[in-house]
Amino acid sequence: MVLVFKHFFYKNYVGLSLWPFIFLKNDALKNDAVLVNHEKIHLKQQQELLILPFYVLYIFEWLLRSLYYLDSYRAYQNISFEREAYQNERNLNYTSERRTFGFLKYLFY
Repeated sequence: MVLVFKHFFYKNYVGLSLWPFIFLKNDALKNDAVLVNHEKIHLKQQQELLILPFYVLYIFEWLLRSLYYLDSYRAYQNISFEREAYQNERNLNYTSERRTFGFLKYLFY
């Protein structure tokens, strides 16, 4: 389910997946197939990790990478979940084709 909630976003961020919802910054973004697919990839990741562990691992990886890069945005870009989503967001069939735990391929990438 895709919902619009413009006051939820920080700076340039325009989409967010919180199981089972996709939140977008404005209504026009519902037509952005690449963005929606990116968020659907995150929903698949959340589902396969039984939701709560996804968020724990996401934050943990972001913290470790923030310490490593000393740059929170660069850390965000290098989280394995984000790498998988960004690399495959243009493949609109990816969520049906991806292997279980596909993000692991991007963990040490």
